[in-house]
Amino acid sequence: MNLEDFGVVNTSANCRVCVVEDEDTGKLVPSCAQKVADGMRIQTDSLKAVMGRRTNLELLLSNHPNECLICVKNLDCELQTLAHELNIKEIHYQGEKMSHPKDETSFGITKDTNKCIMCRRCVTMCSEVQTVGVLGPLKRGFDTVVATAFHLDLNQTSCTYCGQCVSVCPTGALAETNDSPKVWRALNNPTKHVIAQVAPTVRAAIKEEFGFEPGTILTGKVVSGLRRLGFHQVFDTNFGADLTIMEEATELVERIQNGGTLPMLTSCCPAWVQFIEHQFPELLQIPSTCKSPHEMVGILTKTYYAKVMNIDPKNIVMVSIMPCTAKKAEAARMELNKDGISDVDYVLTTRELARMFMEASIDFKKLPDDEFDSLLGESTGAAAIFGTTGGVIEAATRTAYEMITGEELKDVEFKQFRGLEGIREAKVKIGDLELNIGIAHGLGNARKLLEDIRDGKSKFHAIEIMACPGGCIGGGGQPYHHGHTDILLKRQKALYDLDASLPRRKSHENEMLIKLYKDFLGEPGGHIAHELLHTSYSAKERI
Repeated sequence: MNLEDFGVVNTSANCRVCVVEDEDTGKLVPSCAQKVADGMRIQTDSLKAVMGRRTNLELLLSNHPNECLICVKNLDCELQTLAHELNIKEIHYQGEKMSHPKDETSFGITKDTNKCIMCRRCVTMCSEVQTVGVLGPLKRGFDTVVATAFHLDLNQTSCTYCGQCVSVCPTGALAETNDSPKVWRALNNPTKHVIAQVAPTVRAAIKEEFGFEPGTILTGKVVSGLRRLGFHQVFDTNFGADLTIMEEATELVERIQNGGTLPMLTSCCPAWVQFIEHQFPELLQIPSTCKSPHEMVGILTKTYYAKVMNIDPKNIVMVSIMPCTAKKAEAARMELNKDGISDVDYVLTTRELARMFMEASIDFKKLPDDEFDSLLGESTGAAAIFGTTGGVIEAATRTAYEMITGEELKDVEFKQFRGLEGIREAKVKIGDLELNIGIAHGLGNARKLLEDIRDGKSKFHAIEIMACPGGCIGGGGQPYHHGHTDILLKRQKALYDLDASLPRRKSHENEMLIKLYKDFLGEPGGHIAHELLHTSYSAKERI
């Protein structure tokens, strides 16, 4: 999705590389911001317009670092592409350049103001779409920068690390924090047992980095590629998704039947945690206390798996491959640390993993198809749809239905939960109960739902919130889709097709999961499960 999909247009007209010529006035006007009027005559590619665009682009390049070869956006940078298309081979303007320190304080996003071209797409995304309001213009003239209030580091603000600013940034001014060097060091440490786990949407999108068309699941190639990188085991985060459903559905049924706090907010998205802690601390009683799926796999790897395999948990390194920049910050939360050992050690985005494959000279297209390791690998169709908006609550409803009624759910597809509308409402008849569901993706839409809850206007039993457009399919760590909604739709369809193709489509039918509860966890929502699989949230200052 792009900004226009949210009814928002970026009209700051600062970079001015889109100028066109107004024939009537002879002036150059920015096409992104100029209002259309009857009788207007516009020359898109007149000599004056082309030379104006070249001049403005040269001015931007004169104030831009010359480090394309080592920039994370090399070959995927819009400024670089424009310079090539306009045949800029020489900069005719020399002068002072910006010199700002790089902000690498957050675990999720790195901000390099020296690469900013002041297009303000990130400001529009952060303030108008996500309504977080962390980024904005400061100072005037040549000293103008896009920054946080008082130039605070990102980790001192209310940033949710959703990464949507990264998704729309045309240069390398905003990028995911690069954790691949740490992972390489772990893989080359003979004392460490390094394990990878892969989120559902990674396998639905990584192929785009290697020239594949969007919309195909290539799980087997991802697994075999990770083994070639040197990972000792490769687990499926979908197993954690099934486990999350068991715990969340149990919690939802408990709240409904015993007068607990409603609505219950359910999601696997860590950015909404940051959002609600900073923006709506008075509502911290509504979220499910369940950890996200990759954190559940992480803690089980360092308890159950470590015990079965007789490995010291301190020597296990868990690496999550995620579509998300916020997962990086989530893994660093103190609440997700047991006895000084983090549930998850490092998080790589889909883009980072693709770059690691390239570093290792792995020909992704020619990789064989491997299976996940079985101890924490089996999953159902319900887990597959976690990666798209509405998928988490649909998966939870499949299990909650049978928990409440004791009857088999024949039709498992709740299509009323599906779609890409920013806010959706749905009702499901479960026995004598009519379950009211609210779904939002994009934090601006989430704000509207949460405001209704705060103001006592909500009649929902459960709400699903995902911070990113479309959910994890549009995550801040996914291959750049450059505003093409059709790419998100293809990724979404791939997940639904995977769900439909699997023999088991309800989380509570996962046989490995049943064994895990029998041998280790006890019962869903029980003492051990609660100790390992649940967490807590705390109010934070809004900055």
